[in-house]
Amino acid sequence: MSKKIVLATGNAGKVAEMQSQLSELGVDVIPQSQFDFPEAIEDGLSFVENALIKARHACKHTGLAAIADDSGLEVDALDGQPGIYSSRYSDGPTPADRGDEANNVKLLNALEKHGNRSARFQCVLVYMQHELDPTPIICQGTWNGEIARSHQGKNGFGYDPIFYVPELSCHAAELTPEQKKQFSHRGNAMTELKHKLISSLSFDSKTP
Repeated sequence: MSKKIVLATGNAGKVAEMQSQLSELGVDVIPQSQFDFPEAIEDGLSFVENALIKARHACKHTGLAAIADDSGLEVDALDGQPGIYSSRYSDGPTPADRGDEANNVKLLNALEKHGNRSARFQCVLVYMQHELDPTPIICQGTWNGEIARSHQGKNGFGYDPIFYVPELSCHAAELTPEQKKQFSHRGNAMTELKHKLISSLSFDSKTP
């Protein structure tokens, strides 16, 4: 019987990325969207705090082990913003003023007069076996790059179209899913998490 894990996120892009990675462990991955309970209140002050909040919330409402992701973009010229508020950076009054495209436009406008474009994606993944798990597994991945001056590419989600990766000479939204798995912040964090799950919780890897 396979082990069931709920992914504590409503972001379809994150679900697709993490399901692809977790399938290698032979687990039954269930998106949180398949359950009927409210979203967690993300009132932490760091990626780690918010990931813990979401994982514990998912465990509580499903009775299953949970993996939660909290990630975002840190821009040096903006003192680390948008950071933990990356997904709701624009947060305007109408649907047109919110979401990925609105976030990208606001960020490009904020950096219009800045020469320093350095930035990085951060991802924290938390695995909890149950709501009261006293020793959650916590993994972090970082992806360094720059904020471009225009959009490029149609893959990915979030800030991918304006995140330029110097080592690959392209935007994140131009990468294939396999390339993103290899180089991205979430891919790095997930690789670390898989190793820890295999070593500490007797998961079986289907890959060599």
